[in-house]
Amino acid sequence: MFLQYAIWGAWLPLLWPFLAGHRNFSPAEIGNMFAVGAIGAIVAPFIAGQIADRWFNTEKFLGISHILGGILVWQLASLESYSSFLYFSLAYSLVYSPTLSLTNSLAFHHLPDRDRDFGKIRIWGTVGWIAVGIGIGQWLLYQHTPTGATPEVVSAAQAEGMADAFKLSGALGIAMGIFCFFLPATPPAKEEKNSAIGGALGAIKHQPLITLFLIAVPISCVHQFYFVHTAPFLGQFQNQAEGFINIVNKIVGVGGGGLMTIGQMMELAVLAFIPLFAKKVSRKALLCTGIIAYTLRMFLFAYGPSFPEALQLPAIILGVSMHGFCFGCFIFVAFMVVDEECSADVRASAQSLFNLVIVGIGIIVGSLIAGKIAEISTVDGDMNYTKLFSYPMWAALACLVFMMAVYPNNPPTVETGPEGTDTDSDEESKDKESDDSEPEN
Repeated sequence: MFLQYAIWGAWLPLLWPFLAGHRNFSPAEIGNMFAVGAIGAIVAPFIAGQIADRWFNTEKFLGISHILGGILVWQLASLESYSSFLYFSLAYSLVYSPTLSLTNSLAFHHLPDRDRDFGKIRIWGTVGWIAVGIGIGQWLLYQHTPTGATPEVVSAAQAEGMADAFKLSGALGIAMGIFCFFLPATPPAKEEKNSAIGGALGAIKHQPLITLFLIAVPISCVHQFYFVHTAPFLGQFQNQAEGFINIVNKIVGVGGGGLMTIGQMMELAVLAFIPLFAKKVSRKALLCTGIIAYTLRMFLFAYGPSFPEALQLPAIILGVSMHGFCFGCFIFVAFMVVDEECSADVRASAQSLFNLVIVGIGIIVGSLIAGKIAEISTVDGDMNYTKLFSYPMWAALACLVFMMAVYPNNPPTVETGPEGTDTDSDEESKDKESDDSEPEN
C-alpha cells in the first residue's frame, strides 16, 4: 500500500505547475491531461475484473502492470509536445488504474479478517503519499530553488525540477512491480461470477442512494479542483519566502505538494475518529460535515490571501487541512452508506458503480471544468485565485443546500467496527460475512 500510493502521490499534485510552468500548456490542455487520467478509472474495473478474475494470478498481473507503468511514467519527464504527453498519460492511466482495485482485492483475499485488518493495511497508502510528497518538496527546495533569485525565476526553476517527480514515480513503480512477484499467490477464481450490476442499479434508484449518487458528481468535481489547482496556488505562496513560511518550507519542502500532505495527515486523524461518531451521528450529518469542509476550504483559498498578513498563512493551512474532513466525512462515509443500503448480493457492484462516479465521471467532468475556469480566471498570464476558487466554493454551498433539503435524516442504526465497517448482527450482515466471493474495490 505504501508503494501503491507513493507512485501516484509523487507526481499528481505537481502535474499542473509542471505543465503550466515548464511545458507552457494552456489551462484547457492541462485539464484534458487530468481528464484522460480518469479514463483508466472507468475502464479499470472491466480490465482488472476480466483478467485477474478469469485468466491471470493477481500478483503477476500487478507485477507486470507496475513495471510497464513505471517505464511509461518515466517518459513523462521528457515529453515536450501536447499530443505525446496526452497519449502517454492515457496509456499510463489504463495500466496504473486497475492496480488500485487489485491491490485492495489481493489484500482482501489473504487477510484473516478484512473488517478488522484492512484499515490498518490501507492506512499505509496515505503514509506513502505523505512521505513522497514531503520528499519531493525537500528535493525541489534543495536542488531546484536558486538562492537570491526573484519569485518568478524560483517558480520556473522549481517547475523544471518537477520532472524528477515522474522519474521517482517510475522508479517506485518498477520497485513495486518486482515486489509484487513475491506476494502470495492469488489465482483467478475457478467459477464464473454472475454480474450484479442490474441489481445494483435497481438499489440506487431509491433514497438515500439516489441522492448520494446525484450529489457525488458535483462534489467530485469540487474535489478535483483541489488536486488540479492547489499545488501551484501553494507553491506561489511558499515562494514569497518571508516570515513563518520559511519554517514551513524547511519542514515540508516547496512546490506545493509537500504542504498539501497536511491534508493527508488530517485525513488519518479524521478516519481514526469516524468510527466513534458513526455510532452516534446520522449519516446525513456526517455527509453534510464533509460538504461544509469542501465549502470552507474553497472559501479560505479564495479569500485567505486577502486576510490580514498574520492570518493569511494560518487560513491557507487550515484550508489544506480541510481535506481530511472532505475525504473522511463525505467520500469515506459515502462508501459506508452504499454498503449499508444495498443487499449483500449487490454490494460489490454498487461499490464499483459509486467508485466509477467518484474517480471516473466526476474527475473527468471536474478536470475539464477546472481547466475552463482557469482560462477565464487568468489575466495577462496571472491567475486570479479569488475568482478561480470562488466557483467551486459556490458549487459546494449549493450541494450543501440540496443535501440538507433532500437527503433523509435517518438516525444511526448500524453499529460500526474499528475501521468504520458494518458489524451489525442482523441477517444481512451475516450474509455479508459468509460471502466467499472476492470483494471488488
